[in-house]
Amino acid sequence: MDLTVQEEYVKKGKAFKIMLLFAMGTIGMVFAGLTSAYVVSKSRPDWLSEFQLPSAFLYSTIAILLSSVTIHMAYKSIQGDNRRNTTFYLLSTLILGLLFVFLQFRGFGEVISEGYFFTGSESTITTSFLYVIVIVHIAHLTGGLISLLYVIYNHFKQKYNSQQNIGIQLCTWFWHFLDLLWIYLFLFFTFYK
Repeated sequence: MDLTVQEEYVKKGKAFKIMLLFAMGTIGMVFAGLTSAYVVSKSRPDWLSEFQLPSAFLYSTIAILLSSVTIHMAYKSIQGDNRRNTTFYLLSTLILGLLFVFLQFRGFGEVISEGYFFTGSESTITTSFLYVIVIVHIAHLTGGLISLLYVIYNHFKQKYNSQQNIGIQLCTWFWHFLDLLWIYLFLFFTFYK
């Protein structure tokens, strides 16, 4: 690879990393604000202190943890120019990400079957917060899935190798961020009553 092309690639990579870090910081602030509002609202008389997260949310947590491992392995594989393993791990991450979303909706189904709704006379402030926070997280995960699909597309176009892998690296960073964010939210809803 030409030296000036490599220098330009590194320069662009640094700019993309800074933009991603800024975006992740902003997203983190949104969730800090939402969970802070949840804490403040806990003092309301209509707060459900006995509400338990459905088991589907635990299984979705396991799925997203595994997906964080697979995307990390995809990044490590491309660093070693192992295209076959990179493909396997990227596709595994996609499947686990979709499984996470499926299990999230299944969890919502369990919440609804218990008689708790997002709005209306059967809704509570507790479950409304759960719906809003989880739906906002799923919206960000959708962005993660779109970026993962973009990375998979570029991988199949053979745009990544051990020297040029910034796309996979950025996707890995964002995916780990979403994973940590969900773990925070899961633990928050599980233990903060």
